[in-house]
Parts: sequence; C-alpha cells; structure tokens
Amino acid sequence: MPSLRDAVRGRILFGGDYNPEQWPEEVWEDDVRLMKEAGVNSVTLGVFSWARIEPRPGAREFGWLDRLMDLMHSHGIGVVLATPTASPPPWMGARHPETLPRAEDGSIVWYGSRQQFCASSPVYRRYAAALTEDLAARYAGHPALTMWHINNEYCTHCWCDETAAHFRRWLHERYRTLDALNEAWGTAFWSQRYDAWPEILPPRKAQYMKNPAQVLDFKRFTSDALKECYTAERDIVARHTPDIPVTTNFMPLWSGQDAWAWSAEEDVVSVDIYPDPRDAWGGQYNAMIADMTRSQAAGPWMLMEQAAGAVNWRPVNRPKPEGLNRLWSLQAVARGADAVCYFQWRQSRQGSEKFHSGMLGHAGEHGRAFRETRRLGAELAAIGPAVSGAGVSARVAVLHDWDAWWAGAQEGLPSALLDYAEVIRHWHRALWESGTATDFARPDADLGGYAVVVVPHLYLLDDAAIDNLVAYVRGGGRLVCGFFSGVADRDDRIRPGGMDARLRELFGIGILHEWWPLEADEAVECDGFRGTLWSEELEAAEDAEVLATYRDGELAGLPAVLRRGRATYVSTLPEPAALRSLLAGVVREAGVEPVLAGLPEGVEAVRRGELLFLLHHRREMVTVAVPGTYEDLLTGRSVVDRIALGRYGVAVLRSTAP
Repeated sequence: MPSLRDAVRGRILFGGDYNPEQWPEEVWEDDVRLMKEAGVNSVTLGVFSWARIEPRPGAREFGWLDRLMDLMHSHGIGVVLATPTASPPPWMGARHPETLPRAEDGSIVWYGSRQQFCASSPVYRRYAAALTEDLAARYAGHPALTMWHINNEYCTHCWCDETAAHFRRWLHERYRTLDALNEAWGTAFWSQRYDAWPEILPPRKAQYMKNPAQVLDFKRFTSDALKECYTAERDIVARHTPDIPVTTNFMPLWSGQDAWAWSAEEDVVSVDIYPDPRDAWGGQYNAMIADMTRSQAAGPWMLMEQAAGAVNWRPVNRPKPEGLNRLWSLQAVARGADAVCYFQWRQSRQGSEKFHSGMLGHAGEHGRAFRETRRLGAELAAIGPAVSGAGVSARVAVLHDWDAWWAGAQEGLPSALLDYAEVIRHWHRALWESGTATDFARPDADLGGYAVVVVPHLYLLDDAAIDNLVAYVRGGGRLVCGFFSGVADRDDRIRPGGMDARLRELFGIGILHEWWPLEADEAVECDGFRGTLWSEELEAAEDAEVLATYRDGELAGLPAVLRRGRATYVSTLPEPAALRSLLAGVVREAGVEPVLAGLPEGVEAVRRGELLFLLHHRREMVTVAVPGTYEDLLTGRSVVDRIALGRYGVAVLRSTAP
C-alpha cells in the first residue's frame, strides 16, 4: 500500500493549494518562479475546478490542466491532484435539483457557494465517478503526480428523501429487524414505535426534542455516507495508479466525520488547522490537533491547509504576527508532520475568500507573507532529510471517540454548557503544559503500550470499551477519568446506577446520586482547587481513597476526586493549574518524564526521532538549559548546554555528543 513516505522521499513537502484557473496564464510562469524561490516542492491542483474541467454535462476541457501539470514537472514541483467533486457546477443543481441537499426543515440548500451536494444522491455520485475516472485515466502516467486528494473537507449534511431512503438501507443493515431498531431507539417513549421501514425518516425539524438515539444513528450514518463517496473515488484513482497514495483532508476536531474510521481508508492522513492568532493558547490547539492526527495516521501525517496570515471567516480576522506562522509550522513538523501546506499559494482577488491570506499575499513578493514563506521553505529543506519519516514516541494517551461526542451533544442533557471538544482541550492543555508527550486513542484500542491513559469525558462507552479500560488497569496501567463518563451504552441507554457498574467498581464509587452541573460563572470550592462546569454527588466505596472533597454548597464533604488503586476519577473540571498538577502527579508515578525538565514558561520541547525541537510561544527572550552539545539544524550553529530563544523562536537540535 502506498504511503506518505512514497510522496515525501526524504524531505518535507512544502506548498499548498494552487488555483491558477483564477488567473491569466501569463501569471503562471511568475508563480513558478516565485515557488522555486520559496522552496515550494508540492502544489495541490484542481480542488475547485469542476466547472472548468466539465463546463457542461459530459464535456471535458483538460488542456489547461495538461499545461499546468507539464509546467510543474518541468520545474521539479510535484502535484497533489484533487478530484474537484466538493463543488459541483451550477449546471448540476439547475438540471438536477435532486442533487442539492435539503436542510432539516426541508428547505433546499441552493448552489452558488460550495459543497452543495447530497452525499446519497445517485446522480451526484454518477457524475463524480465519471469525472474522477477520466481524470485518473488522463494523468495516471504523468510524472508530476505524487498524490491524490479526494474532494475537500467533507462536511455536507442532508435530510432529503434520497437521504431518507439511504438512511433506511443503512439502518436495515445495522439492525435487520424493526423490533431490534425499536429496542435500540427506545421508541416506547413518546409513542414513537415504527411498524414499517418506510415510516422512518432522518431526524428532521420536529415539534419538540428529537429521539436522541435516532439522532445518534443519523450522525453515524452521515459519516458513513460521506465515506462511501470518498471510497468510491479513491477506488477509481487507486485502480489507475496503485502506487500513488490517496488522501482527503479532515477539518480539525470536527464532529461530522468519525476520523478513526476514515483514517483506516486513507494512505495519507491529512488535516487543515487554523488556530486563531488572538488565542493565547493557539499553540496548544495546534499541538492537540497534531497529536490527534498523528495518532489517526499511526505515524507521519500531512498538514494540508493552514493560513499564512489571516483567515476570512471569523468575526474579526487578525493576521499572524511575524514569526507565528513559522513557529506553528515547525511545531507541526515536531509533532509528526511530513508536509506543511497552505490554503493557498496566491491570495485571491475575487470571490468569498479574497481576504483569506496566501503564501504570496496581495502585497506580492516584497510583502511580509512571502518573505516568511521563503524563510520557512529554506528551513524545511534544511531539516527535511533528518526528520522526514521519524516518529514521535508517547507513553500517555488521551481517549477520544466520535460516538461519545455525538451522543453527548444531544438535547435534554443536564447541561447545555458541556462542550466535548472544549473539555478535551482542557485536559490536553494540562499535559501539554507539563511537557508530556501525548497520543490520542480510541477507547477500544490496544492501550498496553501506554503507562497512563486519560479519559477527559466519554458520556457513551460500549461494553467492549469498558472491558478494555478495566483490563488495562488490571494489567498495570494508570487510568484518570473525567466526569459524566460511562453513563450510556452504545444505544444511548442510561446504564443502571448512572454509570456502568464495572467503572464504579474500578474507581471506587459506591453510589452516584446526582449530577450537579454548574453555571457558566459558577465554581465550586474543593480541597486545594476550584472546580468549574460540573460536579457530582458521589459516595466513595469503603476501599476508595478520597483525594479531594467538595468544601461548600450542597456537596460539601463529598468526594470530588477519588482513587482506587491505579484508577482515578475526577468529578469536576479543575481549574487549569490544578488539573495540570493532578495529571503531572499521575504521570510521575508511572515513571514518565517530561521531554525536557525545567523549561521556561511558554517553551515547548518535543522529540521527534533523534531531534529535539524547542518552540517558544511568547515574545520575550528566554534561555533554555539543554545539557549536552548539539547542532541547531536551522542555523548550523553549535549549542552547548543552553540556547537563547527570541520572539516565537525555534531551535531544532541534533546531538553531537560522541
């Protein structure tokens, strides 16, 4: 099976989306000149080119793309060739309105933007397959082709009649009988029992709350329906080019795709990351998505898109301060990326994204954006041979699961303030700040290689996952679990006792009486820290060790954090310093050391292969102690025992000790 290694070939891929159809051809030669100057070695072509290639049904206009492919090859630039199926041309929506998605209320989502397709539409799928077939046949032997990029940011949802029929087929495959479906969905509640398959619809706009088990299955189905579109196109290009790797780009920590399931279908796992430059913890967010993507890839991964400066879709779109783009790009490499790419090469002058930055901005080749692009390209070329293909080793895993996320996002929960993604971010931040190398894993994965496993919040856990956690602790692992976890089974059915009995026994919870969610501005005092967002009325089992109690309010005197053996349960969200201290203590007990001890605040250390990356996320000058002798691959200078890092500074150190 082809892999990212086949496309990388001992270097870091550097480049991004190139949309030359927006520009007259005389600009193309200038683009290539500047690409070479900047060290660009890879461009993605064709992502939004369906209307250019197929201006009317069945027509094919490949001449312009032929010239581009030849142009790139003649200058030594590889092409990640996209199937342009993310944005059907207007003629499809006009001639085939049944391909357009419908919203929950039945209204049509019209063409005039992008991603206006129903994933269940056989008409859409037929046109997409035909175009992919011709594209793959034409460029299968082209020497510029290094990778296939299928579609773009799969994110459509649809509630139309075609989707309803597809949903019923999916449900029939899952449950086989209506009795099994009715049992799984709990349709005895509110007189929702189904007597015939045609009665079943997607969870459209309803009078009041929808059936949560039906909503959960529809989210599972939607991820699978989109994946069918991806695998159909993937199989076409793989048949023509079995040695060329295939990818599609995830959006970061997005709920619409079960990325664990999708990753298994990709040769290369890629993601688009857009931290907010105004976010004081943007570097931690960048690190978290990198860790998650590396874990999904089980090795090196591809940063398919990021912004060289500002984006255009936030209420206020600030550019990245000088040096921040370089810092976050090298941070991605430190955490396993073998490709650093952007949306897009040349900033657009028209269209909805004309204020979205480019590697070559509106200021042109004399602007700051291009100056920073050129510097980063040279640095990636310098470190590529030493880092490409190397791994990142972690002995701590954070568990993450889409079923749990989907189920925990339903209506009617104890608190609408419980944001799954934000809870994960809080727990990852605590590990990141303590310098702990971290993977992500699914709850049913083999966890035996990890000294510590962390569960920030998994409302839904199926029996296999629970048995896996119990076996992990019995096998010698240390487990730290956050609140409101193990509450529901795979059908979103509340488990007796409000938490699975196996988990209550594991953590030393005698009785879970009530969940006590907190208001946005509310906190609860505990021994040594304050808890936010959530609290729980628990009784500890006789052999449990209470590590912290609630000190005020209704829960005063009851356990907030308790432990039984190597399993710890945290029934609130501790403030950041307290959560960091708690997790750091468990990690130390497990014998896991930080990557580098004694770091100044704001400095991150990551080991990738034989290299030590130092990344400074602040503006003031700091000195970092690094006992030993090293070569800084970014500067070629020798480093002995310490190194100074300036504003957003980075060092990539290789030991020169004998």
